[in-house]
Amino acid sequence: MFSLLDLKISRPGLWFPTIWIYLVPFANEVDFWLNVNFWLGLFFVTFPLNYLVYGLNDYNDIDADAVNARKGNFLFGAKASRSQLKGVLTKITILTSVFVVAFTFISGFKMFLLLLFMVVVNILYNFKPFRIKERPPFEILIQVGYVVTVFFSTELNNLETLPWQTLVYLSLFAFQAHIAGEIMDIDPDLASGKRTTATLIGRNNSKLLMLLILVCESVLVWYWFEDVVLASFLGLFSAFMILDILVVFKGRAYTLPEMKLFGYLINISAMASMLWVLYSGKLLMV
Repeated sequence: MFSLLDLKISRPGLWFPTIWIYLVPFANEVDFWLNVNFWLGLFFVTFPLNYLVYGLNDYNDIDADAVNARKGNFLFGAKASRSQLKGVLTKITILTSVFVVAFTFISGFKMFLLLLFMVVVNILYNFKPFRIKERPPFEILIQVGYVVTVFFSTELNNLETLPWQTLVYLSLFAFQAHIAGEIMDIDPDLASGKRTTATLIGRNNSKLLMLLILVCESVLVWYWFEDVVLASFLGLFSAFMILDILVVFKGRAYTLPEMKLFGYLINISAMASMLWVLYSGKLLMV
């Protein structure tokens, strides 16, 4: 029923935000990998959840994806035709329903409401008359929905609720990740008539917005959690953005090899920071 195209639609190269957020609550836990629920939840936030998120996205973005050079791979997602996406909504409905039933059975009605919220947010984001993805700047703000993955994680695995400061940081993380994607897609989005914050304010202003968020993340991580390692990493990322804006790329678009390189580097840095967050537990200690 599911094919390599479906896996490509789920964008394995962009699974890291949901995995990263799912793992944060486990920082102070011992032997959590021995729990079946942990692995079931971890699997859900890889292919099934991202197939829901990006499958609905691709179904409604066929024209924009057709002129997007970075699409058509496992890193950034599929470049599928309308006929290839014909059955994607049915597959998403079946796959999501199976996990909604299973997790509701495991964790109860509160879990059902969390998963229902995930589905509704993605419908509002992609489908008319709402189609928030083309209503700047709300297409950035709605990325706070990614933080629901934290509540899914804590509810499924009976973990403590995270401090509100951690939720604020994770929201900024989601905003920053989304803006990075918009920056890379400015040209194809303009060509297809798609409105985003990045197409409205331009490439350099979008990078400045991303830089502002990165600096805020770094300062808040240092001030709230006293995490020098993660704050320093975010500081280095901020320094790179300054070089990007003023010296290296300036106003020009990234080439496809450059975007792929950034994609691989982001995944490597995400993996390293995941391990650090689990090891240090600082994001749970305000």
